[in-house]
Amino acid sequence: MAQYDVVVIGAGAAGMMCAIEAGKRGRSVLVLERNTKAGEKIRISGGGRCNFTNAGASIKNYLSANPKFAISALSRYTQHDFIALVETHHIAWHEKKLGQLFCDESAKQILDMLFAEMDLAGVHLRTGVEIGNVEARGAQFIVKVLDETIVCQSLVVACGGKSIPKMGASGLGYKLAEQFGVRVTKTVPALVPLTFDPGLLEQTKSLSGVAVDVQVNCGKTKFKEAMLFTHRGLSGPAILQISSYWRPGDVLEIDMAPDIDVSSFLRQARVQNGKQDLVTALADLLPRRLAHLIAGDQNGRLGDFGDKVLAEVVMRVTRWRVKPIGTEGYRTAEVTLGGVDTRDIDARTLEAKSVQNLYFIGEVVDVTGWLGGYNFQWAWSSGWSAGQVV
Repeated sequence: MAQYDVVVIGAGAAGMMCAIEAGKRGRSVLVLERNTKAGEKIRISGGGRCNFTNAGASIKNYLSANPKFAISALSRYTQHDFIALVETHHIAWHEKKLGQLFCDESAKQILDMLFAEMDLAGVHLRTGVEIGNVEARGAQFIVKVLDETIVCQSLVVACGGKSIPKMGASGLGYKLAEQFGVRVTKTVPALVPLTFDPGLLEQTKSLSGVAVDVQVNCGKTKFKEAMLFTHRGLSGPAILQISSYWRPGDVLEIDMAPDIDVSSFLRQARVQNGKQDLVTALADLLPRRLAHLIAGDQNGRLGDFGDKVLAEVVMRVTRWRVKPIGTEGYRTAEVTLGGVDTRDIDARTLEAKSVQNLYFIGEVVDVTGWLGGYNFQWAWSSGWSAGQVV
């Protein structure tokens, strides 16, 4: 029978951060990971360069049934604190638009940093481990791993949500929460491509692979980034962002030329060169394949079109209304929306209110960030916060 002060289930960003902080305090810590390698989501993130945080991260960039829940953790361990850690390890990084921070070289640098910090803190890491029965016995937790029994004083659940099951996602964290009487809110895929019905796919099939900068609106929420047409529907940063707010039945309104007065542009083009085709004019604003779809059967010389026709074309460009039928699901979702109910978790320590020394951190909690490094920052912040007390 092995005995530790702290057992962390899940060697992702939150789990490793928590283990590091607990180890620094002199606690004996064991991290158990189902995958054969730790930090797989870190490794593949940001196109292999790890979008490890966002320079502008704040509470407004997160969704939760309790919008204020994440304030404590995010304010106590900020993006600036994590950047300082990165720089301590001499990892070069750069900032892209919208504040996303990436490694200049490889996501492996962030992983190596975390492994080095765990080593310094005396943390034990075991990978390729399937968690069996977990139970509370008196003031301790009993964790079964194959034929082995592990005993600990504090148990930290950091095994993520349901997104990208091929990376080991299993929903175990939610099962453990429910087992110990901690509520779990409804979960859905988030930061995920949206899908079309067969009729709409037939109309847009020629656009697969076409990207365009857009502003996409869903209700009162809007994002201005790139959109990508796919063979299933829509993807790209703008769509992934809005997917966290979209619900079945919602209609999206998309402006495919958000920085241009399309009406004035087309009127001026008609005056200057009325003999050019509508598609040719639109192709100065949009990818040509998209221009063909927008023009439809109205393609012809600009000079032959009156203001009413041009107004209809402007509407198609700037207020394209589309109703997706669903998402691509957890298979391609970057994160899970919803999770362990924040009403049952202490915002400062991440401890379950009804079960002493049981903690939930990272994606398993009902806190979901926008695309762009925000979810990593929640992982670092929640892991650090729990690490101060476990």
